[in-house]
Amino acid sequence: MSTISDVAREAGVGVGTVSRVLNGGKSVNEKTRRLVEEAISKLAYTPNSSAKRLRQNKSGVIALMIPVLYHPFFSRFAEAAEQEADSHGYSMLLVASQQHVEKEKRIIERIKRKEVDGAIFVTHYEHRQEDFLGCPLVSIDRHLGENIPCVTSDNYEATKKSIEYLIEKGCKKIGYIGTKPLVDSEIMLREKVYREVMGVHGMGEYVVNEIAIHGDEAALVEKFFNLYGDVDGIFAAGYTVARLTAEYAKSMGKTVPGDIQIVSYDGCFPTWDNTALLTCVEQPIDDMARSAVDILIDKIKGKPVEARTVLESKFVIGCSTK
Repeated sequence: MSTISDVAREAGVGVGTVSRVLNGGKSVNEKTRRLVEEAISKLAYTPNSSAKRLRQNKSGVIALMIPVLYHPFFSRFAEAAEQEADSHGYSMLLVASQQHVEKEKRIIERIKRKEVDGAIFVTHYEHRQEDFLGCPLVSIDRHLGENIPCVTSDNYEATKKSIEYLIEKGCKKIGYIGTKPLVDSEIMLREKVYREVMGVHGMGEYVVNEIAIHGDEAALVEKFFNLYGDVDGIFAAGYTVARLTAEYAKSMGKTVPGDIQIVSYDGCFPTWDNTALLTCVEQPIDDMARSAVDILIDKIKGKPVEARTVLESKFVIGCSTK
């Protein structure tokens, strides 16, 4: 296997000149550059990427921290993010951190040790701001600090449209079921908008929105129906909640959308009845993932980035509304 020294000897130049050619340096004249390129081709020389990254104090690895892998939003997000990272020449370390805040802390430490170049965070935990100092990070939905950019969908506008649609479809008693993280998040806008719209229309508020981890949504749905079993419309703040809501309503002998109309924030994913889609807000998951990766790489390179990136979602009419 040829080395950079072999290339230098073949081209009749110094090792430093070969290095400048390999790194796109502007200070090498065209004749010398051609000699080096011909030597590289003749010797079939391949640069040692690991050594290059070591010299540049970069690992070539970014991390993606999500709560769970089985949720359709996170699995699709992870796939799109990995593809985008690969297109930039980065490898991706995937971490499922729900109920394991230590995993997130270990990634932060690895960034500080230069073993990982940066991370995309979807966290349920609060971290100290000082722990993030010097760490290139991008957050999805969560507000982790003024120096950590956030990528999100248009929660306010999309939720307002969804609830107004339920009213347009004749719902008189609309409830809200959701979960919320421990940290400040764009997701909290969904409940805020619900209450605003109910106030504007002079309608009552029927809310169950609690801190919960993925997998505990069924208990919230049951609690909601025990409190507000006579609602005729429900805005579910996530796909899992929406699917469980539809299933629970059917178990009570209610029809969807005949007795209860449902709109979900999140979709479109495999459906609760395997025949049609829920009416839903379809987040631009692929675009959110690609934007997060691109912003993170810009931060790693020291480029300026936007503090908040809001991407437009799509409202999809499905089988859960009239």
